[in-house]
Amino acid sequence: MQLTHDNRFKKLIVIGDRILIRPSKPNERTDSGLYLPPGVQEREKVQQGYVIKTGPGYAIPMPPEEESWKREEEQVKYIPLQAKEGDLAIFLLSGATEVLYEGDKYYIVPQGAVLLLERDEEL
Repeated sequence: MQLTHDNRFKKLIVIGDRILIRPSKPNERTDSGLYLPPGVQEREKVQQGYVIKTGPGYAIPMPPEEESWKREEEQVKYIPLQAKEGDLAIFLLSGATEVLYEGDKYYIVPQGAVLLLERDEEL
């Protein structure tokens, strides 16, 4: 199967409260005009990138007792995450895991490591 931009991430399943983030391109220059060598901004404690895919959220535990009158449904319920696809996320690098997928670098970040989200919403 040939992957295109539209279906590239369909076969990836993000688990729990994790978020898949594509890092944004770092600035090559500082505000004063100095050129930065490669890797300098990658070592910063705080990074930013765009949310590609999110997990279902935090699982709500099922009650331990079984009630005979209820049907047996093993439906897990989740508290959804705040992050949505397309958001710009600012996150702590110490909580992130760097992965390579099809030659591109991504971060898998727990929602607890995300500091800020920027969302473009039509008002």
